[in-house]
Order: sequence, then C-alpha cells, then structure tokens
Amino acid sequence: MIPISEPLPTIAQLRAFLAVAEHLHFREAASALRMSQPALSSAVAALEETLQTRLLERTTRKVLLTPAGRRVSVHAARVLADLDDLVADVARTREPFSGPTHLGVIPTVAPYLLPLLLPMFARRFPRLKLIVQEAKTETLLAEVREGRLDMAVLALPTDVTGLAEEPLYDEDFLLALPCDHPLARDDAPLSRDALQGLDIVLLNQGHCLREQAIDVCREVGVRTTMTTYATSLPTLIQLVSGGLGVTLIPELAAHAEIGKPLGLALRRFERPPGRRIGLTYRATSPRDGEYGELAAAIRLAIQAERLPVRIVGEVVTEGADCAALPHESSFTR
Repeated sequence: MIPISEPLPTIAQLRAFLAVAEHLHFREAASALRMSQPALSSAVAALEETLQTRLLERTTRKVLLTPAGRRVSVHAARVLADLDDLVADVARTREPFSGPTHLGVIPTVAPYLLPLLLPMFARRFPRLKLIVQEAKTETLLAEVREGRLDMAVLALPTDVTGLAEEPLYDEDFLLALPCDHPLARDDAPLSRDALQGLDIVLLNQGHCLREQAIDVCREVGVRTTMTTYATSLPTLIQLVSGGLGVTLIPELAAHAEIGKPLGLALRRFERPPGRRIGLTYRATSPRDGEYGELAAAIRLAIQAERLPVRIVGEVVTEGADCAALPHESSFTR
C-alpha cells in the first residue's frame, strides 16, 4: 500500500489525461471537458510529474501515447469507471426504501408472518431488496448490534442499549392440548391456575417463547419439569397432538396451524398471557425514519389480513397520513 504521505494522482488529473488519450488532441479534449486548454495541459503535466514519467509524446501535428501512457490510460479508465459506480451506488442508497436490507425474524413468528409480509414489501417497496434471516432472539440481537442485520422482528422489550423499538402487535397465548385431554371438553375461558399439574412441553433453550411460557408457569406456581423439548413451534405442536403434554402457543401460530388435521384442542384463558412483537433496529441508523415507516406498513398489512392480534402503534395507509392506534395491552413478560 502506498503511504498516505506520497503524492498521488488526483481525479481531475486522471480525467484530463484520459480525455487527451481518447482524443489525441488537446483542444478537442479541452472542449469535451469544458475547460481551457492551458488548464488541461497543466493537469496532464502535473500527472506526469506525480508519476515521474512521460505519458504523452507531443509533436507539432499530433499527440501520441507513450508506452507508460497507454498503461496509465487503461488504469485511469478503470479507476474513473469505479468512481462513477461508487457515486451512483451511494446516490441510490440515499433514495428511501431502496437497496439491500437485512431483516431477521424469530422462528416462532417467521412461518406465520413472512408469507404476508414478503409480497407486501415487494409490492409497496419494489426497490428494496429484502434479505431475510430466521434465528433465535439472542442471535438476532447480536447481528443487529454488530451491523450484520438492519432490523429484526422479535418479542419486545429487548432491554438492549442502543436499539430502537417499534411495537407491531400484541397476541395472546392459548393453551394447546390433545383433543382427548379432559380440559378439551369445555370451551369456557380457563384460569391460569389450570396449568397446575399439567405436563408442559417447551421449546429448546434460546427461544424467547420458552422463557415467556416459563414466566407464565412461574406466576401460578407451576414448575416445568418436562424433559421433552422441541426445536421448533411446529414440532412442539406435533408433540402436543401426539399426547406428550400441553403447551402455550401464540394465537397467530394457532390461527395458521388450526386448519391442519393435528388432533389439537385450543383453550383461551380468562386473563390471557401473551407477548408483544415488534421491530427493532439500531437507534443510530441513518435509516431509522424508513424503518418506522416499514413498521407502519407491516401493521397495515396485518390489519388488512385481519390476523388474530391487536395492532400497536401507527398504521400508514397507502397514500394517507399516519393514523395513531393505542397501545392496547400490557402482557406478562
């Protein structure tokens, strides 16, 4: 690498020389660059001095490139083309909702929300190149903090310094149990105390839904002693339908899974536990305003689809101003 103290060719010098190399005529090159011929000659002379070599052979009738000049013209054309690409690329990033954007989503949300969101993003933000990663909460938070992800959809609050949060929706937890379970015979709302004495199947460690379920159980004095754990929510549901226990399932997942022939019963609670799902991103991001609008568009898509959740925050209708919606609930964390 050339030391920073060493003199280097300037962009103006390279442009001046390349124009002369293309036209092989100083007056025509100066006219193409809309600069005076003396200024052009001075720039080329300065480049030759910087590189300490002759680049042009000047005769009374024409201009020729020296062997070094031919090599420099090739490099100069490549450098200036790359510079033009750099400027154009940065200009595109200044356009709102454009360019690559990396989104993380937790596994207990991704299968149920992404089929709705991805077509919406493609339709409303066609210049946005969305790159999606599904991972557990801890991984997503680390990726957002370190800049490998731009934003993530997960359970709030994150309690992580430096991250901004946009709440999207609240959803209840339902009790999922086998159809032949005694509690499946009624449809009246359950007391949370009904969890006592039940074998509760959980997700593996690292899933925020596991911790949320444990919090609910702890609240009513239930100890989760099951040794069977699932790696994903669909697997968890299969274990329950197979008679290995009961579990708490977010209503959005229940809405998607209920139509499948799983032999699964669902019961609501009198005082429903639940969670808040939201969008998080670095508070220092220069795109924070865009992320806020993306969050509003997500809420609108969820509202339009009439999903079984309660919208929290602002909804931006297409072609309209923001309409504020209240924060409707506070769930047990």
